[in-house]
Amino acid sequence: MCGRFTQQFSYAELHAYFEFFGQPLGNLEPRYSICPTQSIAVVLSSPAGGHALHRMRWGLIPPWWKKPLKELPATFNARAETVTEKPSFRAAFRARRCVIPASGTYEWQNTSDGKQPWYFTPSDGPIFLIAGLWESWTDPGQPTSSIQSATMIITEANNFVSQYHDRMPVLLQKCQIDDWLSGKTGTEILHPAPDDKLTARAVSRRINSSRVKDEANLIEEVPPQRTLLD
Repeated sequence: MCGRFTQQFSYAELHAYFEFFGQPLGNLEPRYSICPTQSIAVVLSSPAGGHALHRMRWGLIPPWWKKPLKELPATFNARAETVTEKPSFRAAFRARRCVIPASGTYEWQNTSDGKQPWYFTPSDGPIFLIAGLWESWTDPGQPTSSIQSATMIITEANNFVSQYHDRMPVLLQKCQIDDWLSGKTGTEILHPAPDDKLTARAVSRRINSSRVKDEANLIEEVPPQRTLLD
């Protein structure tokens, strides 16, 4: 799974991948430790053409959910193998696609003395383009307000990532964005990225806590502790 990622890009860097219409989100503050249920920047197709940037909750809320959100199972990742079947995701897969831009993602490797975090970044640019889904949910107790939420699709790890973890996000190519958002493409593109699309570095175990202060030194390289478990 992917349970933590970063969004530390500028608005100008996003424009290199997307043509935006509508109101901008304002300043894009760098984020170095985004956790599930927090707000993230998400890209959708714009009714005016091109793309629109939105803020959404990370962790998709199905529109049919009636219980308190604290009882919602983990929905920040959708598995590529079952995304067309799972009740939480199948309607969004058919009609509500998104792209989640990310500067990097974290995964954890089991070692003899705990979990070693690794930070993965693109080898060919500043941004990953992660395939995602979104929904709009209305709280039955507050029918005048709604929450937009999103999930990222994950797949089996490629050979490079499998040295550290068995899953990874589905990474889109720039040329696939519009066909993904429009629904022209489906599960046939939900496969692992080529090995040479990612780089990895060990980072501080401080990131293991979801309560860690969100600051730039979280992504600084450290010597890995790599005594692996059998």
